[in-house]
Amino acid sequence: MSELNKTKKIVLTGGGTAGHVTPNIALFPSLKRAGYEISYIGSYDGIEKKLITDFDIPYYGISTGKFRRYLDIKNFTDPFRVIKGFGEARKYLKKIRPDVVFSKGGFVSVPVVRAAASLHIPCIIHESDMTPGLANKLCISAARKICCNFPETLSMLPNEKAILTGSPIREELTKGDKIAALDICSFTANKPVIMVIGGSLGAASINKAVREALPKLLIDFQVVHICGKDKIDNMLLHTEGYIQFEYVKTELKDLFALADVVISRAGANSICELLALKKPNLLIPLSANSSRGDQILNAKSFESQGFSMMIDDDYLSPDLLTEKVMELYCSRQVYIDAMNRSSQLGSIKTIMKLIEEAALS
Repeated sequence: MSELNKTKKIVLTGGGTAGHVTPNIALFPSLKRAGYEISYIGSYDGIEKKLITDFDIPYYGISTGKFRRYLDIKNFTDPFRVIKGFGEARKYLKKIRPDVVFSKGGFVSVPVVRAAASLHIPCIIHESDMTPGLANKLCISAARKICCNFPETLSMLPNEKAILTGSPIREELTKGDKIAALDICSFTANKPVIMVIGGSLGAASINKAVREALPKLLIDFQVVHICGKDKIDNMLLHTEGYIQFEYVKTELKDLFALADVVISRAGANSICELLALKKPNLLIPLSANSSRGDQILNAKSFESQGFSMMIDDDYLSPDLLTEKVMELYCSRQVYIDAMNRSSQLGSIKTIMKLIEEAALS
Protein backbone atom coordinates (compact mmCIF):
# COMPACT_ATOMS: atom_id res chain seq x y z
CA MET A 1 0.00 0.00 0.00
CA SER A 2 1.37 3.42 -0.93
CA GLU A 3 1.96 6.06 1.75
CA LEU A 4 -0.79 8.18 0.18
CA ASN A 5 -3.37 5.42 0.70
CA LYS A 6 -2.10 4.25 4.08
CA THR A 7 -4.76 4.23 6.81
CA LYS A 8 -3.96 6.73 9.52
CA LYS A 9 -4.11 5.33 13.04
CA ILE A 10 -4.29 7.01 16.44
CA VAL A 11 -4.38 5.66 19.98
CA LEU A 12 -6.14 7.75 22.61
CA THR A 13 -5.55 7.26 26.30
CA GLY A 14 -6.64 8.82 29.57
CA GLY A 15 -8.81 7.81 32.48
CA GLY A 16 -9.50 7.67 36.16
CA THR A 17 -12.19 10.37 36.01
CA ALA A 18 -14.67 11.46 33.34
CA GLY A 19 -12.63 14.63 32.88
CA HIS A 20 -9.78 12.55 31.50
CA VAL A 21 -12.08 10.87 28.97
CA THR A 22 -14.75 13.26 27.66
CA PRO A 23 -12.24 15.54 25.85
CA ASN A 24 -10.97 12.46 24.00
CA ILE A 25 -14.55 11.60 23.07
CA ALA A 26 -14.98 15.16 21.79
CA LEU A 27 -12.18 14.49 19.27
CA PHE A 28 -13.86 11.39 17.78
CA PRO A 29 -15.96 13.13 15.07
CA SER A 30 -13.04 15.22 13.77
CA LEU A 31 -10.65 12.25 13.86
CA LYS A 32 -13.11 10.11 11.90
CA ARG A 33 -13.68 12.87 9.34
CA ALA A 34 -9.90 13.11 8.93
CA GLY A 35 -9.74 9.38 8.19
CA TYR A 36 -8.19 8.12 11.43
CA GLU A 37 -8.68 4.59 12.69
CA ILE A 38 -9.15 5.14 16.46
CA SER A 39 -8.19 2.79 19.29
CA TYR A 40 -8.33 3.44 23.03
CA ILE A 41 -6.05 2.19 25.80
CA GLY A 42 -7.33 2.52 29.35
CA SER A 43 -7.46 0.58 32.60
CA TYR A 44 -9.10 -2.82 32.90
CA ASP A 45 -12.35 -1.58 34.47
CA GLY A 46 -12.07 2.20 34.94
CA ILE A 47 -14.68 4.81 34.07
CA GLU A 48 -13.00 5.22 30.68
CA LYS A 49 -14.03 1.69 29.70
CA LYS A 50 -17.67 2.42 30.56
CA LEU A 51 -17.65 5.71 28.62
CA ILE A 52 -15.91 4.34 25.52
CA THR A 53 -18.18 1.28 25.09
CA ASP A 54 -20.89 3.48 23.53
CA PHE A 55 -18.68 4.39 20.55
CA ASP A 56 -17.69 1.23 18.63
CA ILE A 57 -14.01 1.98 19.32
CA PRO A 58 -11.56 -0.90 19.97
CA TYR A 59 -10.66 -0.78 23.68
CA TYR A 60 -7.58 -2.31 25.28
CA GLY A 61 -7.28 -2.60 29.05
CA ILE A 62 -3.97 -2.46 30.89
CA SER A 63 -2.76 -2.66 34.48
CA THR A 64 -2.33 0.68 36.21
CA GLY A 65 -1.33 2.07 39.58
CA LYS A 66 -1.71 5.41 41.28
CA PHE A 67 1.23 7.70 42.02
CA ARG A 68 0.55 8.97 45.53
CA ARG A 69 2.27 11.85 47.30
CA TYR A 70 1.27 10.43 50.69
CA LEU A 71 2.20 7.31 52.66
CA ASP A 72 0.14 4.29 51.66
CA ILE A 73 0.93 0.57 51.55
CA LYS A 74 -0.10 0.55 47.88
CA ASN A 75 2.90 2.76 47.12
CA PHE A 76 4.96 -0.42 47.43
CA THR A 77 2.80 -2.53 45.10
CA ASP A 78 1.51 -0.07 42.49
CA PRO A 79 4.92 0.44 40.80
CA PHE A 80 4.75 -3.23 39.78
CA ARG A 81 1.28 -2.63 38.30
CA VAL A 82 2.65 0.30 36.32
CA ILE A 83 5.55 -1.82 35.04
CA LYS A 84 3.05 -4.51 34.01
CA GLY A 85 0.93 -1.82 32.31
CA PHE A 86 3.98 -0.56 30.43
CA GLY A 87 4.55 -4.05 29.02
CA GLU A 88 0.90 -4.47 28.09
CA ALA A 89 0.74 -1.04 26.47
CA ARG A 90 3.89 -1.75 24.48
CA LYS A 91 2.38 -5.04 23.26
CA TYR A 92 -0.85 -3.35 22.15
CA LEU A 93 0.98 -0.46 20.47
CA LYS A 94 3.09 -2.93 18.49
CA LYS A 95 -0.13 -4.65 17.40
CA ILE A 96 -2.00 -1.44 16.50
CA ARG A 97 1.02 0.44 15.05
CA PRO A 98 -0.48 3.94 15.46
CA ASP A 99 0.97 7.01 13.79
CA VAL A 100 0.41 9.09 16.92
CA VAL A 101 -0.77 8.81 20.54
CA PHE A 102 -2.94 11.47 22.18
CA SER A 103 -3.15 11.42 25.98
CA LYS A 104 -5.64 13.27 28.16
CA GLY A 105 -3.88 12.33 31.38
CA GLY A 106 -4.71 10.33 34.45
CA PHE A 107 -2.49 7.60 35.83
CA VAL A 108 -3.39 5.03 33.15
CA SER A 109 -1.81 7.31 30.55
CA VAL A 110 1.71 7.10 32.02
CA PRO A 111 2.59 3.55 30.89
CA VAL A 112 0.95 4.20 27.51
CA VAL A 113 2.90 7.39 26.77
CA ARG A 114 6.18 5.94 28.05
CA ALA A 115 5.63 2.77 26.00
CA ALA A 116 4.87 4.83 22.89
CA ALA A 117 8.04 6.85 23.39
CA SER A 118 10.06 3.63 23.69
CA LEU A 119 8.68 2.62 20.27
CA HIS A 120 9.38 6.09 18.78
CA ILE A 121 5.67 6.82 18.32
CA PRO A 122 5.04 10.58 18.63
CA CYS A 123 2.87 11.57 21.62
CA ILE A 124 0.78 14.64 22.30
CA ILE A 125 -0.48 15.15 25.84
CA HIS A 126 -3.11 17.50 27.22
CA GLU A 127 -3.09 19.12 30.67
CA SER A 128 -6.49 20.32 31.87
CA ASP A 129 -5.61 22.15 35.08
CA MET A 130 -3.46 25.22 35.53
CA THR A 131 -0.70 23.32 37.33
CA PRO A 132 0.37 20.04 35.67
CA GLY A 133 -0.71 16.93 37.55
CA LEU A 134 1.79 14.28 38.57
CA ALA A 135 0.80 11.84 35.80
CA ASN A 136 1.41 14.42 33.08
CA LYS A 137 4.65 15.54 34.73
CA LEU A 138 5.90 11.97 34.29
CA CYS A 139 5.02 12.16 30.58
CA ILE A 140 6.42 15.60 29.67
CA SER A 141 9.84 14.35 28.56
CA ALA A 142 8.20 11.77 26.27
CA ALA A 143 5.75 14.22 24.65
CA ARG A 144 6.16 15.93 21.28
CA LYS A 145 3.69 18.68 22.24
CA ILE A 146 1.82 19.56 25.45
CA CYS A 147 -1.59 21.20 25.11
CA CYS A 148 -3.00 23.27 27.97
CA ASN A 149 -6.09 25.26 28.94
CA PHE A 150 -4.64 28.25 30.79
CA PRO A 151 -2.13 30.94 29.76
CA GLU A 152 -0.44 30.62 33.15
CA THR A 153 0.41 26.96 32.45
CA LEU A 154 2.70 27.85 29.55
CA SER A 155 5.43 29.07 31.91
CA MET A 156 5.39 25.72 33.75
CA LEU A 157 6.10 23.67 30.62
CA PRO A 158 9.03 23.41 28.19
CA ASN A 159 8.73 26.43 25.90
CA GLU A 160 9.27 24.47 22.69
CA LYS A 161 6.52 21.98 23.55
CA ALA A 162 3.75 24.03 25.18
CA ILE A 163 0.68 25.10 23.18
CA LEU A 164 -2.35 26.98 24.54
CA THR A 165 -5.28 25.12 22.97
CA GLY A 166 -8.16 25.03 25.42
CA SER A 167 -10.05 21.78 25.95
CA PRO A 168 -11.90 19.80 23.26
CA ILE A 169 -15.65 20.28 23.69
CA ARG A 170 -18.29 17.86 22.42
CA GLU A 171 -19.88 19.19 19.22
CA GLU A 172 -23.41 18.33 20.37
CA LEU A 173 -23.20 20.79 23.26
CA THR A 174 -23.23 23.64 20.73
CA LYS A 175 -26.46 22.36 19.13
CA GLY A 176 -28.95 22.82 21.95
CA ASP A 177 -32.61 23.73 21.46
CA LYS A 178 -33.86 26.44 23.82
CA ILE A 179 -37.52 25.73 22.98
CA ALA A 180 -37.05 22.03 23.79
CA ALA A 181 -35.51 22.99 27.15
CA LEU A 182 -38.45 25.27 28.01
CA ASP A 183 -40.72 22.30 27.40
CA ILE A 184 -38.53 19.94 29.48
CA CYS A 185 -38.53 22.37 32.41
CA SER A 186 -42.08 23.74 32.00
CA PHE A 187 -40.58 27.25 32.18
CA THR A 188 -41.89 30.49 30.74
CA ALA A 189 -39.99 32.20 27.93
CA ASN A 190 -40.13 35.69 29.47
CA LYS A 191 -37.99 35.12 32.59
CA PRO A 192 -34.20 34.53 32.59
CA VAL A 193 -32.76 31.17 33.61
CA ILE A 194 -29.97 30.24 36.02
CA MET A 195 -28.39 26.82 35.52
CA VAL A 196 -26.67 25.27 38.55
CA ILE A 197 -24.12 22.47 38.04
CA GLY A 198 -22.48 20.90 41.08
CA GLY A 199 -20.48 18.23 39.26
CA SER A 200 -21.22 14.54 38.68
CA LEU A 201 -21.64 13.88 42.41
CA GLY A 202 -23.31 17.17 43.19
CA ALA A 203 -21.97 19.76 45.62
CA ALA A 204 -23.53 19.91 49.07
CA SER A 205 -22.53 23.51 49.80
CA ILE A 206 -23.83 24.81 46.45
CA ASN A 207 -27.03 22.79 46.69
CA LYS A 208 -27.72 24.17 50.18
CA ALA A 209 -26.98 27.80 49.28
CA VAL A 210 -29.07 27.69 46.08
CA ARG A 211 -32.07 26.16 47.84
CA GLU A 212 -31.92 28.63 50.72
CA ALA A 213 -31.65 31.48 48.18
CA LEU A 214 -34.65 30.31 46.11
CA PRO A 215 -37.21 32.70 47.67
CA LYS A 216 -35.13 35.65 46.43
CA LEU A 217 -33.80 34.09 43.20
CA LEU A 218 -37.23 33.05 41.95
CA ILE A 219 -38.47 36.64 42.05
CA ASP A 220 -36.31 37.44 39.01
CA PHE A 221 -35.14 34.08 37.65
CA GLN A 222 -36.06 30.50 36.91
CA VAL A 223 -33.59 27.87 38.13
CA VAL A 224 -32.41 24.61 36.57
CA HIS A 225 -30.56 22.67 39.26
CA ILE A 226 -28.40 19.64 38.39
CA CYS A 227 -27.84 18.56 41.97
CA GLY A 228 -26.22 15.10 41.80
CA LYS A 229 -27.27 11.51 42.42
CA ASP A 230 -29.68 11.10 45.35
CA LYS A 231 -29.55 14.87 46.04
CA ILE A 232 -33.12 15.76 44.97
CA ASP A 233 -35.02 17.75 47.63
CA ASN A 234 -38.52 16.27 47.61
CA MET A 235 -39.90 19.24 49.56
CA LEU A 236 -39.15 21.47 46.56
CA LEU A 237 -40.44 19.21 43.77
CA HIS A 238 -43.46 21.38 42.92
CA THR A 239 -41.82 24.79 43.32
CA GLU A 240 -42.81 26.96 40.36
CA GLY A 241 -39.82 28.09 38.30
CA TYR A 242 -37.45 25.55 39.88
CA ILE A 243 -36.58 22.12 38.50
CA GLN A 244 -34.09 19.56 39.81
CA PHE A 245 -32.19 16.80 37.99
CA GLU A 246 -29.87 14.24 39.55
CA TYR A 247 -27.89 14.33 36.31
CA VAL A 248 -28.63 14.93 32.65
CA LYS A 249 -27.29 13.36 29.49
CA THR A 250 -28.96 14.08 26.15
CA GLU A 251 -30.86 17.07 27.56
CA LEU A 252 -27.68 18.87 28.66
CA LYS A 253 -27.19 20.68 25.34
CA ASP A 254 -30.74 22.03 25.47
CA LEU A 255 -30.42 23.18 29.08
CA PHE A 256 -27.19 24.99 28.21
CA ALA A 257 -28.98 26.72 25.32
CA LEU A 258 -31.67 27.88 27.74
CA ALA A 259 -29.32 29.16 30.46
CA ASP A 260 -28.61 32.89 30.69
CA VAL A 261 -26.04 32.45 33.47
CA VAL A 262 -24.46 29.37 35.08
CA ILE A 263 -23.36 28.58 38.63
CA SER A 264 -20.71 25.85 38.63
CA ARG A 265 -17.77 24.19 40.31
CA ALA A 266 -14.48 24.97 38.57
CA GLY A 267 -13.33 21.68 37.12
CA ALA A 268 -11.23 22.41 34.05
CA ASN A 269 -13.43 20.65 31.49
CA SER A 270 -16.62 22.13 32.92
CA ILE A 271 -15.38 25.70 32.74
CA CYS A 272 -13.95 25.16 29.27
CA GLU A 273 -17.43 24.09 28.18
CA LEU A 274 -18.81 27.32 29.63
CA LEU A 275 -16.14 29.27 27.73
CA ALA A 276 -16.87 27.50 24.45
CA LEU A 277 -20.62 28.11 24.89
CA LYS A 278 -19.94 31.71 26.03
CA LYS A 279 -22.09 31.35 29.13
CA PRO A 280 -21.54 34.03 31.82
CA ASN A 281 -20.73 32.06 34.93
CA LEU A 282 -20.26 32.21 38.68
CA LEU A 283 -17.62 29.71 39.81
CA ILE A 284 -17.54 28.22 43.31
CA PRO A 285 -14.42 26.03 43.31
CA LEU A 286 -13.79 23.17 45.69
CA SER A 287 -11.92 24.43 48.72
CA ALA A 288 -8.23 23.60 49.20
CA ASN A 289 -9.31 21.38 52.12
CA SER A 290 -11.22 19.12 49.71
CA SER A 291 -8.76 19.02 46.80
CA ARG A 292 -5.22 19.88 45.71
CA GLY A 293 -6.48 23.40 45.06
CA ASP A 294 -6.58 23.12 41.26
CA GLN A 295 -10.19 24.35 41.02
CA ILE A 296 -9.29 27.53 42.91
CA LEU A 297 -6.45 28.22 40.48
CA ASN A 298 -8.70 27.44 37.50
CA ALA A 299 -11.38 29.84 38.76
CA LYS A 300 -8.89 32.61 39.50
CA SER A 301 -7.48 32.33 35.99
CA PHE A 302 -10.92 32.58 34.39
CA GLU A 303 -11.79 35.48 36.69
CA SER A 304 -8.59 37.34 35.75
CA GLN A 305 -9.31 36.80 32.04
CA GLY A 306 -12.78 38.28 32.48
CA PHE A 307 -14.66 35.04 31.73
CA SER A 308 -16.09 34.39 35.20
CA MET A 309 -17.04 35.67 38.63
CA MET A 310 -15.89 33.68 41.65
CA ILE A 311 -17.03 32.99 45.21
CA ASP A 312 -14.81 31.22 47.75
CA ASP A 313 -16.69 28.11 48.92
CA ASP A 314 -15.73 28.88 52.54
CA TYR A 315 -17.63 32.18 52.35
CA LEU A 316 -20.64 30.97 50.36
CA SER A 317 -24.01 32.10 51.72
CA PRO A 318 -27.51 32.48 50.22
CA ASP A 319 -27.29 36.29 50.37
CA LEU A 320 -23.84 36.46 48.74
CA LEU A 321 -24.94 33.99 46.07
CA THR A 322 -28.02 36.08 45.25
CA GLU A 323 -26.01 39.29 45.13
CA LYS A 324 -23.35 37.85 42.82
CA VAL A 325 -25.86 36.20 40.48
CA MET A 326 -27.72 39.48 40.06
CA GLU A 327 -24.45 41.34 39.42
CA LEU A 328 -23.39 38.69 36.90
CA TYR A 329 -26.70 38.79 35.04
CA CYS A 330 -26.70 42.59 34.81
CA SER A 331 -23.15 42.64 33.40
CA ARG A 332 -23.41 39.41 31.37
CA GLN A 333 -22.54 41.03 28.04
CA VAL A 334 -19.16 42.12 29.42
CA TYR A 335 -18.33 38.48 30.14
CA ILE A 336 -19.62 37.29 26.76
CA ASP A 337 -17.45 39.88 25.00
CA ALA A 338 -14.37 38.74 26.95
CA MET A 339 -15.05 35.10 26.05
CA ASN A 340 -15.44 36.03 22.39
CA ARG A 341 -11.89 37.42 22.49
CA SER A 342 -10.41 34.25 24.04
CA SER A 343 -7.51 32.44 22.38
CA GLN A 344 -8.69 29.15 23.95
CA LEU A 345 -11.59 28.76 21.51
CA GLY A 346 -11.40 26.43 18.51
CA SER A 347 -9.43 23.87 20.53
CA ILE A 348 -10.38 20.86 18.37
CA LYS A 349 -9.09 22.55 15.22
CA THR A 350 -5.80 23.45 16.94
CA ILE A 351 -5.34 19.96 18.42
CA MET A 352 -6.19 18.26 15.12
CA LYS A 353 -3.45 20.30 13.43
CA LEU A 354 -0.94 19.14 16.06
CA ILE A 355 -2.08 15.50 15.62
CA GLU A 356 -1.72 15.70 11.83
CA GLU A 357 1.75 17.23 12.11
CA ALA A 358 2.87 14.54 14.58
CA ALA A 359 1.38 11.70 12.51
CA LEU A 360 3.25 12.86 9.40
CA SER A 361 6.60 13.31 11.17
